[in-house]
Amino acid sequence: MAWSQDEERMLAQIEQHLVDDDPRLVARLESFNERARRSDEKAEGGSGGRRKARRSTVIILISWLLIATLVATLLIMVLRHEAAAALALAASF
Repeated sequence: MAWSQDEERMLAQIEQHLVDDDPRLVARLESFNERARRSDEKAEGGSGGRRKARRSTVIILISWLLIATLVATLLIMVLRHEAAAALALAASF
């Protein structure tokens, strides 16, 4: 859907006010747009093969492994404690 002339004019005015009021924001947005454009170009230019794992994916995977290890360790400790308590109870009779 195309913008009307009034909408385009209003958007241009908003853009100009932002440029005048906050040049740092404009610089950050331009930097973001440049990075996004380069990222899109890399994705389009890729061979379609396996993608390199992103850092966030690796961090999430390691976090899940640590959580699973912690849960397994806690379960083993609880089971050992219950077994020791059962043995102590049986020995007292």
